[in-house]
Parts: sequence; structure tokens; C-alpha cells
Amino acid sequence: MSWLAEMVALVAPPGCPACRRALARAEERLCATCTRALPWLAPGCPRCALPRHRGTDCPAAAASFSRAWAPLAYQGVARRLVAALKFRAALPVADLMAAQMAANLPAALRGLDVALVPVPPQPARRRSRGFDPAGVLTAALARRLTLPVAPCLVREDRAERQVGASVRTRRAENRILVRVRASPPPRVVLVDDVHTTGATLDACARALVADGVLVVAALSYARTL
Repeated sequence: MSWLAEMVALVAPPGCPACRRALARAEERLCATCTRALPWLAPGCPRCALPRHRGTDCPAAAASFSRAWAPLAYQGVARRLVAALKFRAALPVADLMAAQMAANLPAALRGLDVALVPVPPQPARRRSRGFDPAGVLTAALARRLTLPVAPCLVREDRAERQVGASVRTRRAENRILVRVRASPPPRVVLVDDVHTTGATLDACARALVADGVLVVAALSYARTL
């Protein structure tokens, strides 16, 4: 009922999920200022999703996923949108993030016969939040790309939060333990909100490849530079 939404908006205008300022129109999902400030990434390395390498080697050269991509840099507005989803449970933000991912998806990743696999959360974190951010984002992206979702992975470790952890800590052996709990399809695309070092994506990809998956790609909303 659009008229009801408009009446509610007059009394309590919806806020921009990134800056929390009132939106000019009820149908807006992001204010004009934040829309202009989105940190879009230029096309970069197809293996690690970075626009450029700091050294001579790709950090994903030995990763178990074949390619990775993210539309935005994990900073500014994009970082605030991820925080709104993960820490404020602003679930409608997932659809906005999915729209930005789908609209800019590289041609090499379009039209593939794949299933989307959400990167699994730690069980304790899932219980504390009451929802799974990557799962919500994957479902929103699947609707836009008309692809099936295969939630076939589960986390079994109790690693501490990755925020602030060093690259060595994130990539420590057995820090991230992922198990395949259901038969995965032969070609999958892992979906997560943020690609930082790629340690979690790689752990998921390793588990899938060990279970017989032929092709694993990785999609994230934002990439840490």
C-alpha cells in the first residue's frame, strides 16, 4: 500500500541506512549524497579482486577459488552499509547491496550455470545476531540473478572476530574450519559481505573443492584495499 507508506513517511521520514539522514522520498533506499559517495572499484585482478597489487604477487595466487570480484571498496559509504546490515540488523540494506552487485556483475560471471553458496557464520555469532548477514545477502542476490541457493557449508571453528586481526592471524592454519554438510552443485559462487584477506573464502573454497566441486568463484559486496 504505497499511500500508507507515504503517510508514514510524512510523520517519520525513513532514514538513509548509511548516514541516517531523512530520505527525500519514501521509495529512496540511499540518499543522494551517499549515492554519489559510493566507492566503486575499477576493474582489477580477476583472482583477488584488488584494483592493483601492492607487491608483484597476487595474494590469491594459491587460493582454491578461481576468481573473485567485488563492486565496491570497503570504506566510506560501503563500509557503513555493511555495518548497518551486520550490526544494526537493517535487513532491507541487503537488497540494496545485492542490487549494486547484480547491476555491475562482470560479463564473465553472468549467465553461468551455478548456485550461490553463502559463506557460513560461526554458530555463536549467528545466534547472537539472530540472523546470518551473508545468508540474507545471498538470498537477495539470488532473487536478482534468478539463481539457486545452496547453503551447503557450516563453520566449526570458534575463531575470534576478524576485525583488527592481522593477515598472519587470519590465515593461520586451522583458524577457520569449514565443513560441507550437504552435496554441493558442481559449480558454485561463494557470497560474502566483505572480502578482506580472502582467508574465509579460501577455507570455504577448499572444503568445496575437496568435496568434488569443479569451479568455485567468490563474490563479495566490498573489498578491503
